[in-house]
Amino acid sequence: MDLMHAIQGRRSVRAFRPDAVNPAHLAAMIDAAAWAPSPHGRQPWRFVILTQAAIKQQLAAVMGTTWRTHLAQDGLDAASIERRYQRSLQRISQAPAIIIACLYLEDLDPYPDAQRQAAETTMAIQSLGCAIQNMLLTAYALGLGTGWMCAPLFCPHEVRSCLNLAADLHPHALIPVGYPAHIPTPKPRHNGNKLVIEWT
Repeated sequence: MDLMHAIQGRRSVRAFRPDAVNPAHLAAMIDAAAWAPSPHGRQPWRFVILTQAAIKQQLAAVMGTTWRTHLAQDGLDAASIERRYQRSLQRISQAPAIIIACLYLEDLDPYPDAQRQAAETTMAIQSLGCAIQNMLLTAYALGLGTGWMCAPLFCPHEVRSCLNLAADLHPHALIPVGYPAHIPTPKPRHNGNKLVIEWT
């Protein structure tokens, strides 16, 4: 598939057909992630793949409990909270596959000062985004739909506990994967002229 076609055709899919995802396609997504740029070539990311209904349901419920609390803190009424919770629960539990993208910092270079160590961590986070984008584009090229949900950032302890993850794995994103039930309409994008602030 032409690269620009994949970049422009990819959508954030929120509804999927019930068909199981080919395991080889999930493996191809992870292989694509491995080719993303990373600090010192350390590949500071690890992935958890979920396909069993029970664990997807459990994860959705655990994350949803925290989200309900956050929405209440934001001042939403009970009915609105329940509607948003049910949509999120459905989106996660009904996706044929879920990939949890985790930041893994143990192999990065250590520094004696906090500023450079923070920069090293930022580089790792940026590279995780690159790895995820590789996965999303690969999925699209294979006829799959995906989303990019950052909910684990807001409840990392709950995700780690639910999935029995090691303490050195930091959940950053949840990616539903499946065959789209429908193709969302693309949102408007800025053109290049608006995004470039200087070209000298």
